[in-house]
Amino acid sequence: MGKKIVIDSEDAVVKKVEKVSNKNEVVVDDSTKNWIIYMIGYAIVLVIVSLLFKSLYIDLSNFGIYALLAAIIIYILNRTIKPILNILTLPITIMSMGLLYPISNVIILYITDLLLGKHFQISGFIAPFIIVIFISILNIFMEGLFIKPIINKGTDKK
Repeated sequence: MGKKIVIDSEDAVVKKVEKVSNKNEVVVDDSTKNWIIYMIGYAIVLVIVSLLFKSLYIDLSNFGIYALLAAIIIYILNRTIKPILNILTLPITIMSMGLLYPISNVIILYITDLLLGKHFQISGFIAPFIIVIFISILNIFMEGLFIKPIINKGTDKK
């Protein structure tokens, strides 16, 4: 039976010491838990938007796993491809005085559609712009009202 010391990398403080009896035990740190909570929250946002707009379809079979996959894919695309798209669409954004800024988010949704096939479909030309804006607004509300309180509740000391 060994001891495990978990060190928070941000402030290099020892957070907890606990006994570990199984060497095959999977340890999940706080940042991973927070990321999982965010992905579940964003998957819920995608489900809500798909129920409100007919232009966005998410296959809700298998307990919404495709909504979770879509949230993860969108997260990865936002971290990798979106900065490049923002640079490429910068002239259009400047000429439209920022009105066409959501075009990079629409492109991300279409790439997600391409990757998930029949399980995630987006159609139309104008509707995706409205959907992207609505997703952004719901993400702000979801993060402020649900995700951050859940994360903060888990880190409160008793």
